[in-house]
Amino acid sequence: MQVREVMTRGVECIAPETPLQQAAAKMRELDTGCLPVCENNRLAGMVTDRDIVIRGIAEARDPRTCTARDVMTCGIVHCLADDDVEEAAQLMKDRQIRRLLVLNRNKQLVGIVSLGDLAVDTGDDQFSGEILERVSERGTWHNVPLATPY
Repeated sequence: MQVREVMTRGVECIAPETPLQQAAAKMRELDTGCLPVCENNRLAGMVTDRDIVIRGIAEARDPRTCTARDVMTCGIVHCLADDDVEEAAQLMKDRQIRRLLVLNRNKQLVGIVSLGDLAVDTGDDQFSGEILERVSERGTWHNVPLATPY
């Protein structure tokens, strides 16, 4: 089974210049905890609700003027749409991530795959449980560097 068969399509992006307040409102509207940041039709990074809180609000940045670029995580782990689902799951497990952005061969964002997608669509509860257990282990996620330009 390929990732394209289980991924969520039509993922909405925000621009790097998007103020955090607008990013948070978009997250609320879409009922999601993360938004890809795209520039010139290419993935530039990812902003999560945690990024907004830890790198924005906790540092007393004004959410009306602080932008997605200021708090986003760069160098996002991704997979390709035609990758095997098991390879994507292994990548999520190894890198301890719950969501994986999906790119096409032209490096354009085409979707996102989550642990939930893998659990539901693969039907392999043991496999999904193993991934969740590994992803949930305490790691060094809190040491992710602040946004850096590409």
